[in-house]
Amino acid sequence: MGRHVFLALGWISVALGMVGVVLPVLPTVPFMILAAFLFGKGSPRARAWLIDHAHFGPHIQRWEATGAISRRAKIMAVSTMAAVLLLSVLMRLDLYLIAIQAACMIPAAIFVWTRPDG
Repeated sequence: MGRHVFLALGWISVALGMVGVVLPVLPTVPFMILAAFLFGKGSPRARAWLIDHAHFGPHIQRWEATGAISRRAKIMAVSTMAAVLLLSVLMRLDLYLIAIQAACMIPAAIFVWTRPDG
């Protein structure tokens, strides 16, 4: 039964990653990395498909081998986080909402930026 749960969660991660392809505020590659992990627990065949994927495979392989994130992906991720935070300020959201966003985004941006370049 556990195998099926991992497989279902893996496909949910793939679906969220695919939504992220068209929505710039939703990250694609982290969901694909999560899917690769979940597929590793639930379906070696699905994992192999994802690892061998022409677009997502290299990012997953780089992450698994060295924890590296490409410079372009870092710039996109941190820029998107900054843009969302700025948009929240411009929309005059409540200060506590902006503070929550900043409290989540700043550590995430630091984490992304401090990974090795890949």
